[in-house]
Amino acid sequence: MAWFSLVVAGFFEMFGVIMINKLHKDRNWQSVLLLTLGFGASFIFLAYAMKTLPMGTAYAIWTGIGASGGAILGMILYGESKNWKRIVFIATILGATVGLKLVE
Repeated sequence: MAWFSLVVAGFFEMFGVIMINKLHKDRNWQSVLLLTLGFGASFIFLAYAMKTLPMGTAYAIWTGIGASGGAILGMILYGESKNWKRIVFIATILGATVGLKLVE
């Protein structure tokens, strides 16, 4: 259950990152509310996962999901560069997070 919670926390982190971009474009209370809810839910699920998982592993995986997911969503939703080098480094982040699970 802790791993599931950690993945959910990562997805809420990705949502929060998208809401930062939305707030930058649309300065309204709905964007602020969604940003707060996204990051708040992310922290709650991360805290739950950290009751079982080691802090270093949980934080690294949560950050990896958020960073790589944010970059991927930027490419899909906002037309950011899809340069092969970016994709290689995103894959490196994801591979490193999987590696942390394997060596735990």
